[in-house]
Amino acid sequence: QVELVESGGGLVQAGGSRTLSCATSGRTLSVYAVGWFRQTPGREREFVASISRDGTTSHADSVKGRFTISRDLTNNIVALQTTSLTPEDTGAYYCAAAASGYNYAPRRRTDYKYWGQGTQITVSS
Repeated sequence: QVELVESGGGLVQAGGSRTLSCATSGRTLSVYAVGWFRQTPGREREFVASISRDGTTSHADSVKGRFTISRDLTNNIVALQTTSLTPEDTGAYYCAAAASGYNYAPRRRTDYKYWGQGTQITVSS
């Protein structure tokens, strides 16, 4: 069983930064790619960033240059560093795990089998 627990959300002013963490269980990072998605009410859950088993990363165009995904293999954590936040970045942020090729960082929501409960970021203008 894969367990994913997000943390780090909160209220932040526009232009600010926030680092989200996804704590994973066991050997998750050696077996699965991990991604971050976000969702706002009335909209589909959208891809934000992902990292493959070998550390290859992928970022959505909307966050490229502002958000960075990384991982800590010692502590089994995948982080999402967010900067230059805007109100459009408001939403529930979820991390998820996907079985994938060694150097492939999936972008499709349907590739992901395991999901955390989410953490909320609210950006005020």
